[in-house]
Amino acid sequence: MTVKIRATNVSKFFSSRGGAVTALREFHLEAQEGEFVCIVGPSGCGKSTFLRILGGLIPASSGQVTLVPNKPETPLQSIVFQEYAIFPWKTVLDNVAFGLEMRGMPRAQRCEIAGDWVRKVGLTKFADAYPHQLSGGMKQRVSIARAFANDPEILLMDEPLGALDAQTRAVLQEELIRLWEASRKTVVYITHSIEEAVLLGDRVILMTAHPGTFKCEFAVPFPRPRAFELTGTPEFSRLTYAIWKELQSEVKRALEQQQ
Repeated sequence: MTVKIRATNVSKFFSSRGGAVTALREFHLEAQEGEFVCIVGPSGCGKSTFLRILGGLIPASSGQVTLVPNKPETPLQSIVFQEYAIFPWKTVLDNVAFGLEMRGMPRAQRCEIAGDWVRKVGLTKFADAYPHQLSGGMKQRVSIARAFANDPEILLMDEPLGALDAQTRAVLQEELIRLWEASRKTVVYITHSIEEAVLLGDRVILMTAHPGTFKCEFAVPFPRPRAFELTGTPEFSRLTYAIWKELQSEVKRALEQQQ
């Protein structure tokens, strides 16, 4: 398979009154084209910082990041955040079509594509609604549909389901699996949930407590397509527990740092 993302010895330092703060220390990651990679780590370990570096929102202080483009006519990457980053003055359809509009696509064509993605995330009846008329789960469906509609080669997802209730989260996890199965885009997915990482990912990367660096990784052996029923199997429980045993000490260390 082709390497799509290669990050080598990536560090990030921020200035503060007390001096430089190391948010990320010599972190490395390699993702193959079409791979779904999940990153799990304690709060404050630099997961989101790393994702923003991959997305080009902030520069790395040191190290090297390489994203390999294949289709110059489409965006290289799109980002989905935990916050509902949609425009309150635009309808659902226009929010989903926003990336296509920024690329200069004619309105009729972008509305057709956006309408198809609105249908895929189950919001056809709300295509002309505004964000204040939507639930939190609906808003995040809009964000996910917009990212897919823009047809990036790489999807960067920063806890996109983290703010949702458990039932809505389970529904959207299955929906995300279905959408990804149809496109097989390269995904880097940040989450605090080990269960979510195992359900969605091909690999689970663990980070240490602050300053975050690579700790270890787990391959997820379960065949695709997957469904939520997988979470009730003994094999799923064994893998999530094995990951927790590796992560537990880092979570405790992160809590001690906050005292």
